[in-house]
Amino acid sequence: MKFELEARKRSVQGSGASRRLRREDRVPAIVYGGPAEPQMIDLDHNDLLINLRKEAFHSSILTLEIDGRPESVVLRDSQMHPWKPLVLHCDFQRVDTAHAIHQKVPLHFINEDVAPGVKLAGGKVSHALNEVDVTCLPQDLPEYIEVDLGGLSAGHAIHVSELAYPAGVKPVLHGDDDPVVASIPARKGATEAEEGAGEASAS
Repeated sequence: MKFELEARKRSVQGSGASRRLRREDRVPAIVYGGPAEPQMIDLDHNDLLINLRKEAFHSSILTLEIDGRPESVVLRDSQMHPWKPLVLHCDFQRVDTAHAIHQKVPLHFINEDVAPGVKLAGGKVSHALNEVDVTCLPQDLPEYIEVDLGGLSAGHAIHVSELAYPAGVKPVLHGDDDPVVASIPARKGATEAEEGAGEASAS
């Protein structure tokens, strides 16, 4: 999915300037990274808010048209009003096709209802993570990573290293740490129930 946003350069900063921009339905933001200097910008509030509500917007390469000049960026941070649907500020980082980036990508879970630990043992899937940190070239960045729970039994878990990643995409792991993505906690008698169901289907 492609996202393009129009932005304007801004030179005035400070809380007063930011309040004036918000009264004009503009959002103050900054673009940083790469060899260029950080650039203060502002964007249309409603356009930005609509896009922030889209999952893919947070894990995609975005194109910012800054006074007509395109910049490839990723969203690094967004600040929202505590209770109003109001975007207060955004941070964008420049990217280029020659350098790998680190980005958090959402997880999409499938086949939960047919997992042996659910269907045979009556267990429930426990989701430990809803996103995973990956590294890849910008053009290889996926919108999401699919987690297939179809083979997950009670008392077992799926770890970050066990997920299926697209070509050129690798998980960011720290040392020997390999976090659990999802599991089905074993219940008393769950193993026997699975084995009994398996024998019954085989006979």
